[in-house]
Amino acid sequence: MPERSARAGGGTAPRPWITRTVVGIALATLLSDASHEMATAVLPLYLASVGLGPAALGMIEGLADFLVSLSKLGGGVAGHKIARKREVASVGYLVTALGTWAIAFGQSVASIVTFRSIAWTARGFRGPLRDDLLAGAVERTHYGRAYGLERAGDMIGAVAGPLVATLLVGLGVPFRTVILWTLLPGVGAAAAMFFLTGQRRARRDVAQAPARTARPRFPARFWVFLGGVFLFGLGDFSRTFLIWLAGEAVGDQGSHAAGTISIAVLLYTFHNLVSAGAAYPVGALGDRRPKLPLLTAGYALGVATNLTLAVFAGSLGWLVVAVVASGVYIAVEETLEKAVAAEQLPAELRSLGFGILAATNAVGDMLSSLYVGVLLQAGRPGLAFGLAAGLGTAGVAWLVLMSRARPSSPSGPAGRR
Repeated sequence: MPERSARAGGGTAPRPWITRTVVGIALATLLSDASHEMATAVLPLYLASVGLGPAALGMIEGLADFLVSLSKLGGGVAGHKIARKREVASVGYLVTALGTWAIAFGQSVASIVTFRSIAWTARGFRGPLRDDLLAGAVERTHYGRAYGLERAGDMIGAVAGPLVATLLVGLGVPFRTVILWTLLPGVGAAAAMFFLTGQRRARRDVAQAPARTARPRFPARFWVFLGGVFLFGLGDFSRTFLIWLAGEAVGDQGSHAAGTISIAVLLYTFHNLVSAGAAYPVGALGDRRPKLPLLTAGYALGVATNLTLAVFAGSLGWLVVAVVASGVYIAVEETLEKAVAAEQLPAELRSLGFGILAATNAVGDMLSSLYVGVLLQAGRPGLAFGLAAGLGTAGVAWLVLMSRARPSSPSGPAGRR
């Protein structure tokens, strides 16, 4: 409304949504994701080459997700209390880069888990701070586009990282050296966050917020939303398993052959490319249509993806179909979950709310990665992905019921109960 009247009366022009801060955050996300995805791309096949199967992968990913859940909550609490979010987020990007780089020096599962956990803890801690900075940089009517652009940057990095890893492995570069190269884009991400982003809106929000001594009172609808997010997350296992499935489908999982590695990693790269292409259009659509029904449709596509894997896990052709569907639903999930939360949360509780949302997601991801890894190790892919589909269906049903309930304003009295 204010934008329309300003336009009609020739007054102040509406605030542009593509700002230096938005671009800086998207660039930092792109570079950081390129860094850690280079390592992620070679990790499953490297573990297989030394005799470690999907259970080890599930343990590594599950523990990392558990630590991420704690650190994201910690980042949300910190963001609720501090004004200098940009500086703290920049340190988080730098520690993520160093932890990922240090994986190259790991000689056992324990050491790899340690370094991966350090990287993922920092990655989790910085997330709510970054998301709050992004929400403060744009108007409410542009949340979908801003988070869509940030997610597109994430997925472009997730395409570039595996492609670079595939190229290096194809040229005969050892796994360890590939991981060492991750330091360059990782440090670039920290620099982009520190030098390109601003936080004027975030400081204003802090200044205008009520005293932080009282217990935060979130809108009731936000807690209801988290219930659906958690249920779906219980079936939303790490997409790193797609690399393992591709290696199994090719039929040469334990080999060092560059061809096998390239096919598996390129399929994972294709998954991320699909997500990169879908993220911004999904966000833009969410700014024009109700976001919650769109998110529910994305969850339903995730259930269909898991059902496809449950029935056709050993088929490379059907795996490609599942990869495309997974890429689309991940874009919907990661873009619109944040946009829905941003609409529901009052400005002074956004950072803490994003931390709770991220922690909820991470706990579900941890549990799903653990049981999927164990069941795949036991040779039960149908049960692994069928269980994931069943739990995801519960999340879909939850959001359907929530969509039918009358929403309340996050700033009104009813929303604060």
